[in-house]
Amino acid sequence: MKRVRIRISGVVQGVGFRFCCRREALALGVRGWVRNRLDGSVEAVAEGAAGAVDRFVDWCRTGPRGARVTGVEAVDEPDAGGFEEFEIVP
Repeated sequence: MKRVRIRISGVVQGVGFRFCCRREALALGVRGWVRNRLDGSVEAVAEGAAGAVDRFVDWCRTGPRGARVTGVEAVDEPDAGGFEEFEIVP
């Protein structure tokens, strides 16, 4: 199991990033959450099989059509469990 906290910057709000992020996470079997930040970035916590989490982080480097990702920071965190699915949170 692997868990990462991801911060995505660029043009990532107003382009459906969170909704596409959730869809991608569910397809990969990744659990956690995603939210918009006040500074215009998107933050996510992703947990699951190491390969699936790595693919999810790779997807975040591009995002959905319309997004222009300029930076992705992914920091490993201790695997805490507790997520039942991947949700969009406020």
